[in-house]
Amino acid sequence: MTTREQERTVACLRDFLRFSDTAARVIVARGKAAYDADEALRLAAESILHKLGEAVARLPDDFTAANPEVSWRAMKATRNLVAHGCDHVDYDILWAALAHRLPLEAERVRRILDQLSP
Repeated sequence: MTTREQERTVACLRDFLRFSDTAARVIVARGKAAYDADEALRLAAESILHKLGEAVARLPDDFTAANPEVSWRAMKATRNLVAHGCDHVDYDILWAALAHRLPLEAERVRRILDQLSP
């Protein structure tokens, strides 16, 4: 990976972690009941998952292939769901992604980022 490619990859990973931290702080910290009751939180969840997927989509294919411990493909698929699903979005699935799956993926991304940027 060239220096420029590595810088771009690191920037994408940092974006991913920033959006993940925002999800934890703004949505998950308020709890499932608040999420279910508040349309703005559900729409924020869609936006965050869309942005997470965009950050993942900007990563080079060889990088994602070399780091299969992260569910890159699933995150891109979730982005496509919220971007194009319109009225077919299952908010319980989005909650599960943000509250349960994303923290695990973020920890994996942090470990990768630590290796790339000492």
